[in-house]
Amino acid sequence: MSTRRTLLPGLCFIVMTLAVLQTMVVPIVGTIGTQLGVGTTAAGWVLTANLLAAVIATPVIGRLADLHGKRPVLVGVLTVVLAGSLLAALTDSLVWLLVGRILQGVSYALFPIALAVLRDEMPREKLVGSMAILSGTLGVGGGFGLVLTGLLTADGADYHRVFWLTVAIVVVALAIAWFGVPVRPRHASGSVDWWGAVLLAGTLLLLFLALTQGRTWGWGSVATIGCAVAGALLGTVWWIFEKRIDAPLVAPRMLTHGPLLATNVATLFVGIGMFVNFLACSYFVQTPRAIAGYGFTANVLEASVVYLLPGAAVGVVAAVISGRLIRSFGPRRVLIAGAMIGLIGFAFVALAHDHTWQLITAGIVINMFVSLAFAALPNLLMAEVSAADTGVANSVNSIVRTVGTSIASATLTTVLAMFTIEGTVVARESVYTAAFAAGAVACLVVALVAMAIKSTPAAHESVVVGAGSEHVNETS
Repeated sequence: MSTRRTLLPGLCFIVMTLAVLQTMVVPIVGTIGTQLGVGTTAAGWVLTANLLAAVIATPVIGRLADLHGKRPVLVGVLTVVLAGSLLAALTDSLVWLLVGRILQGVSYALFPIALAVLRDEMPREKLVGSMAILSGTLGVGGGFGLVLTGLLTADGADYHRVFWLTVAIVVVALAIAWFGVPVRPRHASGSVDWWGAVLLAGTLLLLFLALTQGRTWGWGSVATIGCAVAGALLGTVWWIFEKRIDAPLVAPRMLTHGPLLATNVATLFVGIGMFVNFLACSYFVQTPRAIAGYGFTANVLEASVVYLLPGAAVGVVAAVISGRLIRSFGPRRVLIAGAMIGLIGFAFVALAHDHTWQLITAGIVINMFVSLAFAALPNLLMAEVSAADTGVANSVNSIVRTVGTSIASATLTTVLAMFTIEGTVVARESVYTAAFAAGAVACLVVALVAMAIKSTPAAHESVVVGAGSEHVNETS
């Protein structure tokens, strides 16, 4: 019982680790480039390499957790992440920093494994609320990651501080995983579909290169189009291969079954909305008003503490109460309500962003949307899969979320660079207005997709009792 009481806080800290690792580097890419003496394009690979490692490793790690147990795989992942954090903290070489960021990229698998642990360990009556709090932590942690970066790198301080902090955080997370997560016998039998893993990794690698490097290479360049086309063709080969084997890495039904497909589509646009909020707000408030006629001339510290921290704090509260809301109204209704809240927040900031209180208020409202959405989505997902498929199903969902954040990041940075005030490198105010409007559209899509989800009438109850893969087969 004592282990069960400490399990949820411990897993929340582990998931917070992932969220912090995901966002802490975003504001300091330019600082890293300056301090290492490399160009912006080269420094940008600090983000790209991490994302590529994430999308390639996550489904394989999810399957390994299903096959060999959550705790040993969780400990293994955190050990790899610790090695990457130490390497990034110690090196002054861009090449070795990228290696460290690649190792840190496997941290994306922490979230689906943590959800699978909860499904195994939590009593029925507490599972929905526990998953809601854990999932909400993922959205909130991203905001705290930005805040911590602002505190550590104020006035151009050494970027290595950020990675030393990640070392300390990962050490604590590793201790929690080692001592706080119970050892359980494996639920599934079989082996990893390594050929499927290779084909999927190649597909995701090519598509992500096109997405993340399109601005640098040129969206109409041979390299960008070639990666996109090759990724689509390899993905087709992967799809055909997975349909023909008995134990695929990712069963095709996980991508085509109606409720699962809708949940993943909603996740994609939640990821877009979350990163539009993070990036657009951060860049907007740091814009020098004397040059642009808008913005607040904030430094990284002010942008983090003044403008992002209030939303992150309210997101914690939303995550805590989301479980009760899901038990009362079901995850589908909570997702719809959260999306409408997000739509209001984005629409407000698109129309009103001249004063500090407007940005702060919008951030608070949008973070409520992110927390509620992240709490509802895993409940919708896990109502449709068996316990044996929990790890890989949530891994696929995590990849979809990562794709959403990458789309938002690549699109926003490209547009900001394209439409600038004449004679400067500062983006026009209309670009930010369009970005916030795009966030509102993303929320609207989430609401419409959630309305279209057709699952069991009490989907939130089926999560608790553990709806199996038979449910997927019967309804597909």
